[in-house]
Amino acid sequence: MQRPTYGQSPPLHHPVPQHVSTVPQLRSPPPLTSQPQGHGYDGSPYPQQQQQAPPGGNMFAQYGNFMNDPTAQIATQFGQTAFRQGQDYLEKNVNRLVNVSALKHYFNVTNSYVINKLFLVLFPWRHKPWTRRQASEVGAGGGQEAWFYLPPRDDINSPDMYIPVMSIVTYVFLRTLFAGFRGEFEPQLFGSVATIAIVMMILEILALRIGCYLLNISNQSQLLDLMAYSGYKFVGVIVTIAVSEIFNGGKGTGGWVGWTLFVYTCLANSLFLMRSLKYVLLPENNNTNQGPMQTMHPLDSRAKRSQRTQFLFAYSYPVQALLMWILCRP
Repeated sequence: MQRPTYGQSPPLHHPVPQHVSTVPQLRSPPPLTSQPQGHGYDGSPYPQQQQQAPPGGNMFAQYGNFMNDPTAQIATQFGQTAFRQGQDYLEKNVNRLVNVSALKHYFNVTNSYVINKLFLVLFPWRHKPWTRRQASEVGAGGGQEAWFYLPPRDDINSPDMYIPVMSIVTYVFLRTLFAGFRGEFEPQLFGSVATIAIVMMILEILALRIGCYLLNISNQSQLLDLMAYSGYKFVGVIVTIAVSEIFNGGKGTGGWVGWTLFVYTCLANSLFLMRSLKYVLLPENNNTNQGPMQTMHPLDSRAKRSQRTQFLFAYSYPVQALLMWILCRP
C-alpha cells in the first residue's frame, strides 16, 4: 500500500527577536589569598579593606575631640547653670513651707532607737526620765553659746517622724489586708483609709495649734514636734487591729480581746503623750535662757499653768481615745 503524495510543504520561519538584550559576562572570583595569621575569615571571597587605626592605637580617638568643640562646651555650661538655678529655686521655695534642715533632724534614727522607742510607746509605765537631752555649742569666733536638743538617735525621749510615717503606711496596708481576708477588698480602699488617717491628723494638729495659740505657747519647732507625737497613736492602733483580728478570726476588733487591747494601748499612748508633751506645754520655770524651747515666762500665773495642764490632759486622754476608737473601727 503506497502512501499518498502531498504537495511540497512551506518552509519553516523562526521568530526574530525584536529587542536585543545584552547578557553580562560573568567573571570568576579572584583566587583566594592567604589570610594573615590572627585574623578570621568572614566568608567573602573578595579582599577586605582594612581600617587603619589612628596614631595612639585608639579606634575612637577621632570622636574624643567632641567635648573640645565650642558648641558642646557652651551647651554643657548652659545645662549645668540651669540645673544649679533650678536646684536653688526648689530649695528656696520648699524651705518656705518646710524647714528641710530641721526636718532631717526627725529622721536621724537608728535600728536600736526604733526598737526602744516602740517598746517605750507600748510600755511607758516605768520609764524615767522623760526630759530631753540638750547639748551646747559655741558660735564661730567665740560667740554666744547656743543650746539645741540631741537628735533621736542619741536621745530616746526625742520625737521622730520615722515611726509615725511608717506606722501610717503599715496601718493602711493592714486595714486593706484584713478587708481582703473578709472578701471586702476594693482598690479604692487604699485611698479612703489613707485619706481618713491623714485628715484626722490634720484636724488634730490644727486643734493643737489653736490651743497653743490661745494659751500663748510657742517655740521654734512646735509644729514638727506635734506632727511627730500625733503619729505615735498608730502604733497602738496597729497592735490592737492585728491581734484582735487574729483572735476573732478576721471578724473585726470587737470582743473582749479587742476591747482589752484597745483600753491598754489607749492608756499607754495617753501616758506617753502626757509625759512627753510636758516639756512643750508645761516647761519648768527657770531664770536661764538655756534650751531652744522656753515657752513659759517665770512670772506666768498659776492660772495659766493650770489651763495648760487641763489642755494637756484633755488632749492626751479623751481626744486620743476618740481618735483611736475611730481608727480601730472596721
